[in-house]
Amino acid sequence: MTTMTIWRGTARLTAMNTLHRKPSPPAAASRHYTLAGHDSEVPKLTAGLHVVATPIGNLGDITLRALETLAGADLIACEDTRVTRKLLERYAISTPLTPYHEHNAAQARPALLQKIAGGSAVALVSDAGTPLVSDPGFKLVRAAQEAGHNVTTLPGASSLLAALTIAGLPTDQFLFAGFLPPKEAARRARIAELARIPATLVLFETGPRAAAALADLARGLGADRHAALCRELTKLHEEVLRGDLKTLAETCATNEPRGEIVLVIAPPQQAAPVSASEADELLRQALTRVSVKDAVGEVADATGLPRREVYQRAIALTKPALTKSDDDTSGGRE
Repeated sequence: MTTMTIWRGTARLTAMNTLHRKPSPPAAASRHYTLAGHDSEVPKLTAGLHVVATPIGNLGDITLRALETLAGADLIACEDTRVTRKLLERYAISTPLTPYHEHNAAQARPALLQKIAGGSAVALVSDAGTPLVSDPGFKLVRAAQEAGHNVTTLPGASSLLAALTIAGLPTDQFLFAGFLPPKEAARRARIAELARIPATLVLFETGPRAAAALADLARGLGADRHAALCRELTKLHEEVLRGDLKTLAETCATNEPRGEIVLVIAPPQQAAPVSASEADELLRQALTRVSVKDAVGEVADATGLPRREVYQRAIALTKPALTKSDDDTSGGRE
């Protein structure tokens, strides 16, 4: 009896002490990554937005600094959480993910900025390569800078630069033009704008659209203009097809390429003088999209013609022509 009473009293005292004890602070989140079987602890990142380049295919192309940043961040904003999670799992990184892409950017951006303002470190990544190249990241970077937040960049892989290095075409001057418009009329108009730029052109394209795009490029830039189709760079089925635009277009029409594609197109051999009719056609196309001022700037840059001359042609094209009835309003009177 006595023993039972003592035990009950002890249990009651233990329960009371547990109720009144101050809760222990939560354990700090584990910030680490694993590389080649070695686990590395990393410190918490400084608050701000950290723009991180990730591999374009081969996950081994990640940089050590990128791993430290992804592991040390409080949150990773990414295009597709399923894609980025594969990278994190490869290196045993447990940082939470949140989607940030063109369809939710307007709603997600204020929330990310609020987290940064509260002291969080947010890493921004794309599905592959360097963020802000053909994705909505620039708006987040601009908003973070305008709010006075710390913004840093961690350079790394880029399919644009990878394609340039392997294409075998001039690299001293190049223009990245992103994706061509999917619709034929808009695509041909854009190609006409690019035709006379004295630099290597770099374009992104998809497999299903590659043949049509190359056919229009051959038509607008010249069938014999040299190019390289770089496919699945750094991946298992990496391939580079080289040839003139006409040959590449025929090849893709026969055998549709798969995967991520970068087109690298040689600069024009020699800029031929632009005829008046060619300048007018470029102006007409530009005037359907932008203002007179912007159209003049586009055509002057593309053709090398003096801006004053292009402006005068633009005014002539936009000025209403006199109709025959206008001419006859005098009724034959002097």
